[in-house]
Amino acid sequence: MKKKILFVSLGCDKNLVDSEMMLGLLARSGYEFTDDEREADIVVVNTCCFINDAKEESINTILEMAELKKDGRIEVLVVAGCLAQRYREEIQTEIPEVDAILGTTAIDEIVKVLDEIAENTRLNHYKSLDERPLTGVERVVTTGGHYAYLKIAEGCDKHCTYCIIPKVRGNYRSVPMDGLVREAQDLADKGVKELILVAQETTLYGTDLYGHKALPELLRRLCAISGICWIRILYCYPEEIDDELIRTIKEEKKICHYLDLPIQHASDKILQRMGRKTNRRHLQEIIEKLRQEIPDICLRTTLISGFPGETEEDHEELMDFVDCMEFDRLGVFPYSQEEDTPAAGMAEQVAEQVKEERRAQIMELQQEIAFEAAENMAGTVVTAMIEGKVADENAYVARTYKDAPNVDGFLFVNTDRELMTGDFVKVKITASYEYDLIGELEDEFT
Repeated sequence: MKKKILFVSLGCDKNLVDSEMMLGLLARSGYEFTDDEREADIVVVNTCCFINDAKEESINTILEMAELKKDGRIEVLVVAGCLAQRYREEIQTEIPEVDAILGTTAIDEIVKVLDEIAENTRLNHYKSLDERPLTGVERVVTTGGHYAYLKIAEGCDKHCTYCIIPKVRGNYRSVPMDGLVREAQDLADKGVKELILVAQETTLYGTDLYGHKALPELLRRLCAISGICWIRILYCYPEEIDDELIRTIKEEKKICHYLDLPIQHASDKILQRMGRKTNRRHLQEIIEKLRQEIPDICLRTTLISGFPGETEEDHEELMDFVDCMEFDRLGVFPYSQEEDTPAAGMAEQVAEQVKEERRAQIMELQQEIAFEAAENMAGTVVTAMIEGKVADENAYVARTYKDAPNVDGFLFVNTDRELMTGDFVKVKITASYEYDLIGELEDEFT
């Protein structure tokens, strides 16, 4: 009888796809899973190290699980993912309770690792960062079954000066299109209704395999899959958005009018220091073009406050840009000084307190924009996907096309009707509360 595994997945949605692939491989080999550490024989931690907070969370989780190993409450501890790739020697030296370490391109060896550990061998599995992304694995979907992430590429060629991703994930490698279509069809057959396309940069999909940007073609093929109702695209670098992609989003009915544009800043000086391949004028032009071509498009972005060399003038320019652009969704991260990145060694590092103050100022401005936009939704009718029921109330939690899971707001739907997670419904918005909406069920979506 195979032993029970507690699987801890940390970090981004791209990491989650890796976790679901490992779970699929383990399930096919007869392993069982548990969410209760008291029942687990084995713990696998899939780690993140993108910024300091993520690194600390990963380290603390590993140390917590190492204590379980010390106390004899678990037998095996495996560490995988970005932290394992970046700090393998430190983990080996400092945390002897870890039995195996898997690099980011070696997740397909998870079963082999656990089988070999049974022979009391300490293992470290790494492959070249040029390795093609793992495909053809029947995943264990952990998002509830009604939506799932589809990772269309691995790694990144951008080499932004603040980012460690190329060093832990390698250069940009697209997943072959036929494999993605098969994976999407499998997910649809299991009841997935919303596909969320992710990569470090989705807009460059296919350039390494096919010699051109093939995201529009991929989107059209995914739209042809029966059962898929929504397709959402995340992480589109604005300088790579072209007319064909805009036209595809506009014409294909299943594609949500929603784009995540990680712009990071709006000061030309800071964008240049970040190694970004754009400037404020171009950012403004592509945003205006998207809104002109797709008037109801929802735009999300992320920003970095306190990048090295950022002056008060640069910060004010970013504030002005946020005020002018009125993004529907926006998040801000204080700059994280990551070792082995060019930005970490730059002069004029900004004090932590200043980073936090500037972050708070941007978020306060964005709150005004977002809260007013939510208030203006009152009286409109929207299509929403049911996420679950509110405990002890005749109400459900839902999302509109403007809301990506785990990062955006919710729509709370009041109704006596019994609904199921994944149902699509028509809802009339009656009120708003901060980032969230409140509404009443109009009619089932058909």
